[in-house]
Amino acid sequence: MRSFLFVPGDSARKFEKAVGGDADALILDLEDSVAASAKDAARGTVGDMLRGDRGGKALFVRVNALDTGLTLADLAAVLPHAPDGICLPKCEGPEDLNRVANYLAAFEAAHGLSPVKIIAIATETAASLFTLGGYAGCDKRLWGMMWGAEDLAASLGARENGAREGFHEPFRLARNLCLAGAAAAGVVAIDTICAVLDDLSVVEREAREARRDGFGAKAVIHPKHVAPVNAAFTPTEEELDWARKVLAAFAENPDAGVVRIDGQMIDKPHERAARKIMAAAGQEV
Repeated sequence: MRSFLFVPGDSARKFEKAVGGDADALILDLEDSVAASAKDAARGTVGDMLRGDRGGKALFVRVNALDTGLTLADLAAVLPHAPDGICLPKCEGPEDLNRVANYLAAFEAAHGLSPVKIIAIATETAASLFTLGGYAGCDKRLWGMMWGAEDLAASLGARENGAREGFHEPFRLARNLCLAGAAAAGVVAIDTICAVLDDLSVVEREAREARRDGFGAKAVIHPKHVAPVNAAFTPTEEELDWARKVLAAFAENPDAGVVRIDGQMIDKPHERAARKIMAAAGQEV
């Protein structure tokens, strides 16, 4: 999954358009995009979305944060309809993650569901930045860690995050810690949304840099951002050719720690990188 498109949980119209679009996964949102007075109705609408035609897409639901007191009601409303995953906002650390995993275990048992994936949005508060290295060994439902800049700006008291020109230092710190934390936990690192809607060059740059640095996917908030994100996270033919050469060389020399390809010394970390490239392209290794 390369692209995660947020869809307001109270808009069946936007869902119908999104499910027919090119995003790999949709995040049906019960949090920021839904007014407080519309939360109950939105839960019903999200249930309808989950029961309908999914268009072959993975459907996640972003529930309300634990500190709102709404999380359990959100889960009770949507879990019977078997979402592929839950997106947990303002996750401040492994304790929050494991608490929600325990809730999910109860609902899964009640409804006969397979374990539901969790994406933790893990950088939206100042406190969360101090726990990003602690997710290794958490509940196995943790599938990915996403970083977020908008709520973090409010938590830090920042006037702006600098997204248009390139994120300012506090936000790059959060980004990089999330990337490292996800790698340490062995889960997918998901880049934050691009809030700049009028200049596609910004989302293109963010997506290229995210893929370069090790992120496995990117969240988006507008359908027109999906194509550049998908393009950035799709391995090129040049990358695939390199990966095939590396894997073939190690297959021919299974006991070698280092091989030589096109005049370059290639070792086991390169082999792991090659396997990731092939997996991102959906090709068998």
